[in-house]
Amino acid sequence: MLQTVLPLVDHGKIDLSSAPWTMHEFFAGSGLVAYGLKGMFAPLWANDICPQKASVYEANFGSEHFLLNDIKNVRGADLPFAHLSWASFPCQDLSLAGAIGGIEACRSGLVWEWLRILDEMPAKPRVLLVENVSGLLSAGSGAHYRKLHSALVDRGYDCGAIMLNASHFVPQSRPRVFVIAVERGRRIPEELVGSGPCRLHNKAAAELGKTLPGWIWWRSEEPPKRHTRIEDILEPDVPFDKDDVLRLIPERHREKLDNHATIYATGYRRTRQGRQQLELRFDGIAGCLRTPEGGSSKQFLVVKKDGEVHARLLTVRETARLMGAPDSFRLPGSANDGYKAMGDAVALPVARFIGEHFLLKIAEAAYDDQA
Repeated sequence: MLQTVLPLVDHGKIDLSSAPWTMHEFFAGSGLVAYGLKGMFAPLWANDICPQKASVYEANFGSEHFLLNDIKNVRGADLPFAHLSWASFPCQDLSLAGAIGGIEACRSGLVWEWLRILDEMPAKPRVLLVENVSGLLSAGSGAHYRKLHSALVDRGYDCGAIMLNASHFVPQSRPRVFVIAVERGRRIPEELVGSGPCRLHNKAAAELGKTLPGWIWWRSEEPPKRHTRIEDILEPDVPFDKDDVLRLIPERHREKLDNHATIYATGYRRTRQGRQQLELRFDGIAGCLRTPEGGSSKQFLVVKKDGEVHARLLTVRETARLMGAPDSFRLPGSANDGYKAMGDAVALPVARFIGEHFLLKIAEAAYDDQA
C-alpha cells in the first residue's frame, strides 16, 4: 500500500507523518500512543481538553493536527477520514480506586461523545481501539463493559477486550484494557483469533466473552521478557529530600527493608484505619503512575544502601522513562504538568505492541479490497 505522507511537522519535532495508515486519536493527552504507533498509523487529527497535556503534545509533535477543545464541541462531519479511531477515554469513574460512578458518569461517560462523533462521520473507520483501566471489565460485575460492547455491536462492529500490563516492557505495574473492534464482515487474520480465553484475558474478560454477542477472542504471541528494574531508570545525583516520610512506613514493610542490604522500593501514601502509611513494594517495579491531584498521588522512591535508608519523589523524567518515553521526549511546564502528562498516558511500548501485533495486521486485512 502507498505511504500516507502528511505535511511536514515543525522543525525539531518528532515526525509522525509517514505511515501506511491513518488515525484519529481522541483524548490524545501527551501523545505517547501516536509515538508508539509511529510508522504504522499517522495521526490526521488529535484532540484533548487539557492545556498541560496539549503543551507536551505540541512540544514534541507540533500543533498542526491537534485540537485543544472539549470533545462535546467536536463534530464527526468535520473530521478527515481515517483508518483507525483510538479513544483512551477518562478512567476516573471506572477506576477501582475511585467512587465507580460508571460509564454513564460525567468523566468516563465522555466515551458516548466519541461514539456520537463516529455516528456523525460520513465514512466510519473500520478499526477502533478503546483503552481504559481494568475496572472497565470488572466494575459493576461487567455491566459497564456490557453497555460499551453493546453500543459497538449495534454500530456494526465485532470486538473483544484484552488486558496488557506495561510491566512486560517497563518497570511499572500498569494493567490496562484494550478493546479492539473491527467492522463486521471484514476479514481478520486467522492468527489473531482464538476459540477461547488466553493469557490476554483476565477472569472478568473471560466471563464476559462467554456471554456477549459479537465477541472476538483476540490472541497474540507472548510479549518480550523485561530485563529492567526500577533502579535502571533512575536519574543520578537526585537529592533525597523526603526522609520525613520514612516514619510512615508500616512495621511489616520495615521488616522487609531490614532483610535487604540494598533495595530500591517504591510506594504511595495511603490512609489505613485513619492513619497515613507509606506502603512499599519490593519487586523491582514502580506502582501505577497517577496524576498529581491529591496528596497521595505522587510516588516515592525509598533506597536502602550502605546501611542508610533515604527517600525522595520520583522525578518527572523518571516517570517518562517508566512510560517508555525516550529522554529526548520534551516535558514542558511544571513538575506537576509532567506528572499529569505521564500519569494519564498509555505506555509507549504497549501502544507499539498493540500496533505491531494487532492493529497493523487488522488494518491490512480490513482494508483489503477483497475483504
